[in-house]
Amino acid sequence: MFFGLIGKIGPVKTIEGSEHARMAILALIVGITAGFGAVGFRYLIMSVQSIAFGSGGNLLEAVGGIPWYWVIVIPAAGGAVVGPLVYFFAREAKGHGVPEVMEAVALRRGVIRKRVVLVKSLASAICIGTGGSVGREGPIVQIGSAIGSAVGQLLRCSDDRMRALVGCGAAAGIAATFNAPISGTMFALEIILGEFGPAIFSPIVISSVTATAISRHYLGDFPAFFVPTYKLISAWEFPLYFFLGLFCALVGVLFVKALYASEDLYEEFHFPNYLKAVTGGLLIGCMAIIFPQVLGVGYEAIDQALNEQLGWHILFLLVIMKIAATSLTIGSGGSGGIFAPSLFMGAMAGGAFGILVNSIFPAVTAPAAAYCIVGMGAVVSATTHGPLTAMLMLFEMTGDYKIILPMMITCIVSALFARHLLPESIYTLKLIRRGIDIKGGKEVNVLKSMRVRDVMNPDVVTLSEEMSMGALAELISKSKYNSFPMLDKEGLLTGILSYRDYSEALFNEDLKNLVLAKDIATRDVKTVTTENNLYDAMEFFSARDFSIIPVVDPEEPGKLLGVLTRRDIIGAYNKAVIKKDIISRSGNAS
Repeated sequence: MFFGLIGKIGPVKTIEGSEHARMAILALIVGITAGFGAVGFRYLIMSVQSIAFGSGGNLLEAVGGIPWYWVIVIPAAGGAVVGPLVYFFAREAKGHGVPEVMEAVALRRGVIRKRVVLVKSLASAICIGTGGSVGREGPIVQIGSAIGSAVGQLLRCSDDRMRALVGCGAAAGIAATFNAPISGTMFALEIILGEFGPAIFSPIVISSVTATAISRHYLGDFPAFFVPTYKLISAWEFPLYFFLGLFCALVGVLFVKALYASEDLYEEFHFPNYLKAVTGGLLIGCMAIIFPQVLGVGYEAIDQALNEQLGWHILFLLVIMKIAATSLTIGSGGSGGIFAPSLFMGAMAGGAFGILVNSIFPAVTAPAAAYCIVGMGAVVSATTHGPLTAMLMLFEMTGDYKIILPMMITCIVSALFARHLLPESIYTLKLIRRGIDIKGGKEVNVLKSMRVRDVMNPDVVTLSEEMSMGALAELISKSKYNSFPMLDKEGLLTGILSYRDYSEALFNEDLKNLVLAKDIATRDVKTVTTENNLYDAMEFFSARDFSIIPVVDPEEPGKLLGVLTRRDIIGAYNKAVIKKDIISRSGNAS
């Protein structure tokens, strides 16, 4: 009844204020639900960790109190549960989850299966609680987004409203997880939705603030990390932060490449998919015997780095080990986020860098902990290509505004250099590998799966090289095209006559019967064959302002078989997407 009343709020079509009021109430509902979801997810992780390691608190201390063989067995046992759970109930719950939300926003009107909330919560909590080297922010983004999508589906909201509610859920999840309402808002706008319009900004802020208030009530109001007081020692430090940005970009790109290399390796691994996570757990357990810091979210190890309790060589080794551990966890089929691992790598990379520069330039550099904090933001910026989110999140997580200047420099440098080395972020690369171009707004695989021969129009209106403009005028009056392929006496394609070619001669009475088609036709003809896919053909239309493209035989390039228009491609694409959406909905019904 409550949702029914909300659905009837105000004449939205006539009063703009009613639409804003309706979205504010929906955002409030999503924020409350996602806030409790985030709190429940945190408690679920602690419960699983208590069962697995005997303590829901400090994981490093818990690991130190159990026999070494349990350190190997527990992550493997977690994989044995997570693998089948994800494989048989919701395969989109595998991995870090954010790309699936981005795909839903871009291609499925924000529709996410409702069962994802339960499956993702259980799978990620078990994976993290048993030592999987992943974070909790990716799962809670997917959980919160699924909650927002469920509310929108229940009320049968419009496409734009659905996407906004998904963004509200993502913002609420991040805000509640990190006690960071500004960062939650920025994450949803910068990474999930990719837009900053005022109409969508307000509801996302409402959800973010609401979820944060709930999180603070149950989990406490304090920064995620307690950091030493930061002070900029000298302006000469700024060039060092520039180089730290370059270093962190390399770390971020290495992490992204290692992650997807691990996924590829496991794809080729001939083993039941639902059991692959067991092998990942075994390998991580073996690593954790020597480097227990790689287990779980890793915040305890970050605290050690911030308090300068680790040497630079250990910090550097932990960067490599965390990249390997997280890649194995996700690549083998585990469920969890990449944000916390990125923070971990950044803390270790920044800490190692800080110790080295502090030993070389002790008079003009801050303590290593300062570089540790900045490195956290820089690696997040490099992996996500979201420098604004990274800067604001580290500011909110540490509560130290003095760090913002070096943070801004390092995050921007890191994001730019990482984008130069690898144009796609850790999120968009997963979609690109599936053939989904979020930036382009189209699903590339749909176009690449269709051939020109299936879409072209074989009923071609052609003209001869000797046709006069008078005869052409009569031909145009009977045709739906304004461009025509031109054939020679042997019937082979020799050119194309477009409106741009004949417009002047056609309406000039002096030239009308003197100029022939061959005198003014374009000879440099761009053609496609019947075997080309529609993506390649669309690239031709995008490169030049063609109205038609001749289709020729792949064996005889001069033999005309039909023509292709931009409208033909768009029509075929829309039909394919609608068909795919119908199949997806019927197959994914929860």
